[in-house]
Amino acid sequence: MRIGHGYDAHRFGHGDHVVLGGVRIPHEQGLIAHSDGDVLIHALCDALLGAAGLGDIGRHFPDTDAAWKDVDSRLLLRKVVLSLKERGLTTGNVDVTVIAQRPRLGKHVPLMRERLSQDLETDISRVNIKATTTEKMGFTGRGEGIAAHAVVLLHE
Repeated sequence: MRIGHGYDAHRFGHGDHVVLGGVRIPHEQGLIAHSDGDVLIHALCDALLGAAGLGDIGRHFPDTDAAWKDVDSRLLLRKVVLSLKERGLTTGNVDVTVIAQRPRLGKHVPLMRERLSQDLETDISRVNIKATTTEKMGFTGRGEGIAAHAVVLLHE
């Protein structure tokens, strides 16, 4: 077994929605990013790559490469999963925590889990997503952005 941890954060900016776990969520602001700013999937990709000993998301999909500008992060996740499969690695389980004062995410979690289980090619029971606030402390608590942590277990 291999264990990986990932973290990502993005600042709020102009926009009318955020994308988390591959789900478009209406919001009065968007997230500033080279891609679609999906911090949940970015943290998950980092955790998967870390568990496999393959570096991080920036190494594979650099923000200096125009090919990844405004890309759907689900595509990045599918590419990571393909890379893992080529190395004989499969997902045991994933556990992700999104840290955001707003928007409220609870009602969106079931669809996020469904989309991630599809992209990870694993049963939905192996995908867990939690959302929490920081009780108005720190940059997420002040409404400046969103962060996510992910932990994964891979099987060889």
